Amino acid sequence: MLAADPGASIANIAAEAGVDRRTVYRRFASREDLLAAIYAARLAAIEHAIEDARLREAPVAVALHRYVENIIAVNRTWPVDLARMLADDSVRARRDASVREVDTFLRRATEEGLLRSGLPQGWAGALLPQLMHLASRQMPELSPAQAADVVVDTLLRGVGES
Repeated sequence: MLAADPGASIANIAAEAGVDRRTVYRRFASREDLLAAIYAARLAAIEHAIEDARLREAPVAVALHRYVENIIAVNRTWPVDLARMLADDSVRARRDASVREVDTFLRRATEEGLLRSGLPQGWAGALLPQLMHLASRQMPELSPAQAADVVVDTLLRGVGES
């Protein structure tokens, strides 16, 4: 609900969840506390997705597909944007650590020849999240694994004829 309407009230959220708003307030003192819990859960899911992909030790192609599949699943489970929480230093630090881990992996993918060298600095790191976001939202009929196939193929081969 918050993904569709970031300004949704606690009363609306409670109604959508099928509970009384007092039930929500028993668990979360404020709307901001609820949002913080949602963002923390999304961030933890992202960290787990990165860890599960084994970006440092798995073969690059395997790790790339596993990472993309995991993040698509996270995006669908937690479709809220972390940008609103980046004012919180601890959230930003955790998010930045995840970004660094993926950037390190993408450099490894380039060094090992899976990604083309000579692209502008950070291009793959900027493109990959956009592709995963599109697949998460625009292809709900595909499983995360199938959507990952499309994303990885697009990242590695593009969309034009060669």
